[in-house]
Amino acid sequence: MPQAPARPSGHELRRALVRAERGVALSLDEAAALAGARGEGLDRLLAVAARLRDLGHGDIVTYSRKVFIPITMLCRDHCHYCVFAKPPAKLEAPFLTPDEVVSIARAGAEAGCKEALFTLGDRPEDRYEIARAWLDERGFDSTLDYVRAVAIRVIEETGLLPHLNPGVMSYEEIARLKHVSASMGIMLETASARLSAKGGPHHGSPDKVPAVRLRTIEDAGRLAVPFTTGILVGIGETERERAEALFEIRDLHRRYRNVQEVIVQNFRAKPGTAMHAAPEPGDEEFLAAVATARIVLGPRMHVQAPPNLSDPAQRLRLLDAGIDDWGGVSPITPDHVNPEKPWPSIDALQATTSARGKRLRERLTVYPEFAAKPDPFLAGKMRAPVAALLGHDGRAVEGQRPLPIPWQDPDVRWKPRTIALTFAKGAGAGLREDADAVYGEIDLPPATTDWERGHVEPARLEGEIRSALRKASAHRAISDEEALALFRAEGDALDALCRVADDLRAEAVGDDVTYVINRNINFTNVCYVGCRFCAFAQREVDEESYTLTLTEVADRAQEAWERGATEVCMQGGIHPDLPGSFYFDVVDAVKRRTPAMHVHAFSPMEILNGATKLDVSFAEFLAEAKAHGLDTIPGTAAEILDDEVRWVLTKGKLPAATWEQIIRTAHGLGIRSSSTIMFGHVDAPPHWVAHIRRIGRIQADTGGFTEFVPLPFVHQHAPIYLSGKARPGATFEENLRMHAVARILLDGLIPNIQVSWVKLGVDACRSILQAGANDFGGTLMEETISRMAGAEWGIEMTPDQFDDAIRTIGRTPVVRTTTYDDVERKARQAS
Repeated sequence: MPQAPARPSGHELRRALVRAERGVALSLDEAAALAGARGEGLDRLLAVAARLRDLGHGDIVTYSRKVFIPITMLCRDHCHYCVFAKPPAKLEAPFLTPDEVVSIARAGAEAGCKEALFTLGDRPEDRYEIARAWLDERGFDSTLDYVRAVAIRVIEETGLLPHLNPGVMSYEEIARLKHVSASMGIMLETASARLSAKGGPHHGSPDKVPAVRLRTIEDAGRLAVPFTTGILVGIGETERERAEALFEIRDLHRRYRNVQEVIVQNFRAKPGTAMHAAPEPGDEEFLAAVATARIVLGPRMHVQAPPNLSDPAQRLRLLDAGIDDWGGVSPITPDHVNPEKPWPSIDALQATTSARGKRLRERLTVYPEFAAKPDPFLAGKMRAPVAALLGHDGRAVEGQRPLPIPWQDPDVRWKPRTIALTFAKGAGAGLREDADAVYGEIDLPPATTDWERGHVEPARLEGEIRSALRKASAHRAISDEEALALFRAEGDALDALCRVADDLRAEAVGDDVTYVINRNINFTNVCYVGCRFCAFAQREVDEESYTLTLTEVADRAQEAWERGATEVCMQGGIHPDLPGSFYFDVVDAVKRRTPAMHVHAFSPMEILNGATKLDVSFAEFLAEAKAHGLDTIPGTAAEILDDEVRWVLTKGKLPAATWEQIIRTAHGLGIRSSSTIMFGHVDAPPHWVAHIRRIGRIQADTGGFTEFVPLPFVHQHAPIYLSGKARPGATFEENLRMHAVARILLDGLIPNIQVSWVKLGVDACRSILQAGANDFGGTLMEETISRMAGAEWGIEMTPDQFDDAIRTIGRTPVVRTTTYDDVERKARQAS
């Protein structure tokens, strides 16, 4: 294992203690010094930590009465200190059965437990064929799929609240499991990649790589999941590495505000493990780690130390070190991770807590800050189970036993995935699931401006532009560097870029300028995703929030049809209480009233929302939507397909890879889509080129995009602009360049480049239609999202207005369908 960094000096410790006592924010070096405190220095450190704990939590120390459910002890990792994970030969079965899980949970409920702690190894099916076969035989795609199913049974049959510790998860997996849990967690353990090297305790454990675990914690933050994490003290890390882990946790919590507790756990050597002879952290070393955690994380964070891993005298000192929580304590099940260390009794914890003048209070697995204010932290369906156990102060009702959730309507029950997949037989319309999205403040990193500050010699830039335009004119591919040069084109060079793009347009589609007669129907503006560029979204309690009934949606579709529309474009906010089947119901409502209407609906974010609510795959959700009458989908929710930029723009929206997966899945099912980019905020041309290239690669593989639509950022009412984090949209010249460069980069791939009259206005659109674009979009009839953001160009364009604008530039107006058929030609063919 690589050499550990040196410990801090005595002078550094003294300086750090003085600054901590003064309440000054500490550097990483100073926090590392505090973690090395011993003797008198430790006493001073504990005093600061205890004072901070009292400031944040007064005289209350909490615990959760839980039952420990080890779903599986199989694991694909090889942690050198672990006795929880076992090979198949040492287990009677790969997994607990659903009945066994419910039996343990029911015994816990009878004993007054309110938390069901689900603990398991990471993805055992990837290592053990017996695990894969067990899941396959029962119709589960993965261990996490099984966890979801048994969590539902625990809630419905016992009323216990699941806290899920399933290891490393993807964004989508967290989104699916949020619907069936009150909280989740994963121990970071360490931020030191050094410990994953050969000879380290995490060597051979891919799920213990710090970057991998940090990504799970961050994705949980993006999805507003109340989350538990922590550090493991004494596995070979240094004081500085402990401080680094605490800083990582602190920084993630500052961004997403969802870390509900941080566990500081002491390593215990166990016989039969590779680290059976490794030294355990001494009492003072562990106390210093706990106190440093309190100081780094601040007074409001809940800091926990497991009581069964310390003797009674040390427990008293843990209170001195600033903890405010004892964690989950079970009256009926052992600590399967540390089976040699029995839980202390609740009476013993009460006595220890009282000895320091504190009051012991039972809490739920979800802490009061999140339980009493569930928006956006609890999924819609989890709010009733939590409320059933919630006391007036946001903690548990002492002595109350949970009861099965009395669902009166069978249609509002959760359905395991194997039951939900009856859509084709007509059961889809009855499913009722609930999910939640996210909303909240985040700390925004600065916009990417390095490229804009870069300097290129004028002669070189001119040469790259000329080279790019020569290649483009001959339908030859240009390099990324040449594309970036085109985004710098000014004056004569910009005129030349527009001419080349317009020539390519003429070759691809001729002189027709197309548009579709359509209507936007934004069926709800209730949304909790938290996009910081959006002024449309409202919380359900806001005065301006609305959700259309199915009848109102159908009425608007019928009105549009009677006015000549061939398409309705339907998108809405991510409403926490609408069931996943609502999307199918909306399509049904339109098709029943206007059977020939083309339904262009549901962004990839909405598809993710519906699929995770119903716990079906994207393909299954889209196939069902298609069976109900969905024709095409909008390629919105793309913004910039670069996650660093996406996480600046929005906290909880789907990652770029998931957006692409959903789009490719739709195309594979014969559901075509548009493609978009939203630009001019915190992005720069390198992001634009990479985004358009990605769109081009998808199109080359699937052929499913009907058009590419550049959408300039509308800044006037956007929170990210009002907070000073984004610039005021793209300039007119940047809009010219974007459409022209898109025409060049997508030459031979996507023939249609659309202008957004809502965002740009008619005059600007006429110019851009002479710079590579060929489509004017749709009449819309009502437009809400851009108008709420501050767009100034109205809510509807009539066909006559389109025709007049197109003819003024010497081009031919043509009414098209969503998929770019000529409406008149199509009518003639039909007749």
